[in-house]
Amino acid sequence: MGFKVFVGNLSWEAAWQDLKDHMRGPNGDLTVTRAEVMTDATGRSKGCAIVEYATPQDAQRAIAELHDSQLMGRLIFVREDRDNGAAVGGAVPAFGGMGGMGGAGGFAGGA
Repeated sequence: MGFKVFVGNLSWEAAWQDLKDHMRGPNGDLTVTRAEVMTDATGRSKGCAIVEYATPQDAQRAIAELHDSQLMGRLIFVREDRDNGAAVGGAVPAFGGMGGMGGAGGFAGGA
């Protein structure tokens, strides 16, 4: 199981390989196991990505060293991925899904 970070403000031209190379860090010593640029239904980049590291230490270093770094002319931000997978600190989120919501909610429309 890897340790994931969220990367935002990516150039739309950034490919997964560009991202993976950058996210190995300035010394190239961070072990990236996966880099996935998020795309819409047409295949166009959404300007963000998830990068997975082999260890929580590598993920923490990536956040510390690569946040506000420049990739393809843009300052990117790097933070812990809070949406999916293992947390950077090694803990798996303990909260459940939408239990108790009863399917209610959302926009009901109206005047």
